[in-house]
Parts: sequence; structure tokens; C-alpha cells
Amino acid sequence: MADASHTAGEVGRSKPSARMKRSASSAVVYEPEFIEGLRLIFEEKICFNRVLGLRVDRVTPTEVSCHMAMHPDLIGHYGHQRLHGGVIASCMDGVAGLAVMAALGAQHMDESVAKRLHRFDRLGTIDMRVDYLRQAIGARFEVRAQVLRLGSRVANLQMSFWGPGEELIATGAAAFIVS
Repeated sequence: MADASHTAGEVGRSKPSARMKRSASSAVVYEPEFIEGLRLIFEEKICFNRVLGLRVDRVTPTEVSCHMAMHPDLIGHYGHQRLHGGVIASCMDGVAGLAVMAALGAQHMDESVAKRLHRFDRLGTIDMRVDYLRQAIGARFEVRAQVLRLGSRVANLQMSFWGPGEELIATGAAAFIVS
């Protein structure tokens, strides 16, 4: 992974809930085993993420970022060599799930690493919206997700999909079941 610090970082433009502020302000430091477990689940055990080529770059209690490389199996329009819209939505959905896991991991630091990673089993997308802003043409893309609110049953997130030169390609919002 690109970022080795794995501590609470800046929250961004949106204001997180009071619960998320507590997590971020307490400077959560994840155990290397937790980060490696998240990476293993996300990159290897979730087979579809392997097909998409998603790789974890940064994990904080409120935000995550991942990247993927374009490859021929992901092309949606052969004439323009652009990424399929379903790939964009799937990447944003997957990275949002990773962000929820990171937030849950920060919220439950009193639990063992194994127990926190097991929480991945209980996640699911309830609702998701994607706004496509422009064509996804390029060799490498970045996907980011930010947890806006982590409740006892539902998490709310914002996602973004970026192309070469920090070109914003798509934005999204999602709700996840966490119980």
C-alpha cells in the first residue's frame, strides 16, 4: 500500500457526525494486522475486486482511497476505449464498503483484530446513486470514499472516481447496513 501511516487524517470538506469526529480526533492508529487483513479481504478474498484490479492505497477512520488500472476486459465502448459505467459504479460500491470497514474498525478498537475484520460479513449496500460526469479514458483511476455518518445500523458515504490529472469522472452517495 502506498501510505504506511494509517492514522486518522483530514476529514475533507464534509462534516462527519460527532461519533466520527471522536474517532478522527483520537488519532486512531490501526494495527498492521488490521490493515493487512482489510487489504487481504478487499484485494484477494472478494473475487470481483480482483477482477476489477482494485488496490488499497490509503486507509483512515473516515476515508479510504484505492486505485485500479485500465485493462481490456473493463472497456465499455471499444471505439473509444473508455471504461464501462458498471465498472465505475462497482468500484465506488466496493471502496465505500472498505470505508465502512475502516470506520467500524476505528469505532471498535477495544475488540480483537479478528473480531473487527469479521464485521465485514455483516455489511451490505442498501442504496447507491452514481452521477457520471465525463468519460473514463486513461490508464489508471483512483476511487475514494468518505464516511459521513456511521450509525448503529446504517452508514452514509460519499464516493468519487478520478481519472488521470485529477479529473473527476463520477460522484456517488451510498447507504450501507452495518448491523
